[in-house]
Amino acid sequence: MKKITAVFTSHEDAVEAAYRVKEAGLRTSDISIITNEENTEPQNDQISRGTVGGGVLGGAAGLLLGLGTIAVPGLGVIAAAGPIAGLLGGAVTGGIVGALVDLGIPQEKSEEYEQDIKEGNTIWAMDVEDVNYDRVKNILRDCGAYKYE
Repeated sequence: MKKITAVFTSHEDAVEAAYRVKEAGLRTSDISIITNEENTEPQNDQISRGTVGGGVLGGAAGLLLGLGTIAVPGLGVIAAAGPIAGLLGGAVTGGIVGALVDLGIPQEKSEEYEQDIKEGNTIWAMDVEDVNYDRVKNILRDCGAYKYE
């Protein structure tokens, strides 16, 4: 297994990448998406209630469960789905970097990604089998990721 990460300027593009991974027949339960709440377009105020149905992820509700929001000092309110959502509790004291490190992203990269989130970008991460790594990387690129590794 490898960790693949990407940065999107659009939250919607990150969700599209998750759809395409699912369409490719790959497991999506390991996908984490994290963004500044300002980047999302909640419908019916779903994000403030912390639910997914019709909210931030829209039709991805069945794909990426566990949407959570939390206020993080220096970042504002963060919206997240997938495994990262469960790690956000530690973000209050350890910052978002701590949650990303707990997800398996190296410290230096986590600090970069925190800055990306501050700048309004969306971070996408997934544990992927080696055999599917290039396939997922191509999906990320095709969906508009400007940085992926």
